[in-house]
Parts: sequence; C-alpha cells; structure tokens
Amino acid sequence: MSNVEVEIEYCVPCGFLDRALAVERAILNGLEGELDKVSLVMGSHGVFRVTVDGEAVYDKDEDDYDVDDIVRAVRASL
Repeated sequence: MSNVEVEIEYCVPCGFLDRALAVERAILNGLEGELDKVSLVMGSHGVFRVTVDGEAVYDKDEDDYDVDDIVRAVRASL
C-alpha cells in the first residue's frame, strides 16, 4: 500500500479553522481506510488548499468551496 498523505493548509488570521476541520472530517469519514495521514497546516495570506502527496487538488483561489467536491477530488487523486 502506498503512503498517501493529505494536507489541508488554511489561513489562521482569516478564521478558516472551522472550514479546515469540516473538510478534514469529511475526508476521514469517506476515505479513512485509504489514507495514511491527514494533517492540518497553519498558513496565512488567505490560503485554503488541499493537497494529496504534495499535488494540489483544491485551492480556494481557483475552485469554489464545496466539501463534497473536495472529497471527490481527493478520492480521484488516489
């Protein structure tokens, strides 16, 4: 089995923690058995990005925020 790592980087000053926790919970609920690590990374400057093994699958600057879409993007990259 490969070591699949998901990172959720979120802007602390923007108050995106709740959003990051919602995405983390949804990813774990749907894909827990297929992942090795899900981590929250504190950032700034408006960042909200989800990566799988270093490859961005969601970036708020490019994509609309939708938890289900983010989970689908993570699943598609596995």
